Amino acid sequence: MRENVVLITGASSGIGEATARELVARGAKVVLAARRTDLLDVLARDLRASGGEAVTVACDVTKDGDPEKAVAAAVAAFGRLDTVVANAGFAVAGRFEKLTLEDHRRQMETNVFGVIRTLKAALGELKKTRGRIAVVGSVNGYVGTPATSSYCMSKFALRGLCDAIRPELADSGVTVTHIAPGFVASQIRAKDNREIVHHDAADPVPSWLVMAAEDAAREIVTAIARRKKEEVVTFHGKVFVLLARYTPWLVDLLVPLVDADKRPDRKRDAGEAG
Repeated sequence: MRENVVLITGASSGIGEATARELVARGAKVVLAARRTDLLDVLARDLRASGGEAVTVACDVTKDGDPEKAVAAAVAAFGRLDTVVANAGFAVAGRFEKLTLEDHRRQMETNVFGVIRTLKAALGELKKTRGRIAVVGSVNGYVGTPATSSYCMSKFALRGLCDAIRPELADSGVTVTHIAPGFVASQIRAKDNREIVHHDAADPVPSWLVMAAEDAAREIVTAIARRKKEEVVTFHGKVFVLLARYTPWLVDLLVPLVDADKRPDRKRDAGEAG
């Protein structure tokens, strides 16, 4: 990835931030895109202080035109775009019967249409460089779990998108890598359904099951560099994907045990937000 120009959406924290740091450590030049520009500025300063090259751009993937501005910033700063990491996303939680259509729309607008906007904006430049696309999905794109129907739906959609466009883009030299993380340290489980971060919220996932974002980033960047079709991140994630593929009956027995709605410290749903 040395000298590779990489645009990362959702780069202000979690997997996006860690991936940016890993890319710069390998010699890439990064364009950091997110809504929280104050966090982006801090990250960019850190990366420059370590000898890296980084620029920031305000980008809300739910707004038409914002991803185009991010791509334009990459070209203006570095003259080209080699890779895009479509990482921006969040998770709606709650029982299906309690979630509203607006909850589902908000989930799909960020997690699915936000990715589509990003890829549409970047594709022309990526074709020029025979570049790389990486889409950050989830193990929940293979395994549906209770009280996460909206999130799972969005991640199943992203896996389908990757599988469909991969052969379409093969002749152009643009490759598509689907990233499917399991539990990784990030703010996603501290956000409610309106994306408000509750900094004092305890992580409902046991710490021994959560992979450090830095470790996940190393796997992710290696997969992108090798133009792999897919990378399932975390050991437990790999196990669940294998079970979903080859022993779905066993998954049916296990998923009730990870019912997000039965955790006493579950994120507040949209009706309780704020």
